Amino acid sequence: MSFHMHLRATASNEIPQDFPSLHAFMWAAWEAHPEEYAAGIADSIEKDFGHVDELYTMGTDQGDATNAASTLPIFGGRHIYSSPVKDQPPFVILNPDETRGTAEFLRTLSFDERWQIAGAKLSKPYVGWEDENAARNIFLGYHNDLRTFYERTAQAGHAVIKAFWY
Repeated sequence: MSFHMHLRATASNEIPQDFPSLHAFMWAAWEAHPEEYAAGIADSIEKDFGHVDELYTMGTDQGDATNAASTLPIFGGRHIYSSPVKDQPPFVILNPDETRGTAEFLRTLSFDERWQIAGAKLSKPYVGWEDENAARNIFLGYHNDLRTFYERTAQAGHAVIKAFWY
């Protein structure tokens, strides 16, 4: 079983506003993910997205307004749930201003400083791998991909829709 965080850039006025329409839009985007990824309007992280969130948020004071952007790349944004029962993961939407803030956060973030704080915990599943820098290289790849995606999306003035597929 796999699970993914799927990010899709789109113009704000093209974002469906209800769960069923969002599901249809994002499912079609997921089906076209290789093409959309190549076009620079989509990104995804398989299974490790929660750990990437930890990379950005571990050791930050969540109540500190100067660190509020640390929550935006993965789980931050406006949540749209399937129903009042919330039986499926929500879709999450970042408006263009939040997208620009996320791009700026990722652009100015020192990956090495964040790795000093979170790396020991995030490396535990990789202990014993032949390459002792495997975990760092994996998370650096995620960070670089997200930074590129958010910068491109912010430059276009677009919003971001996030889907969590399980």
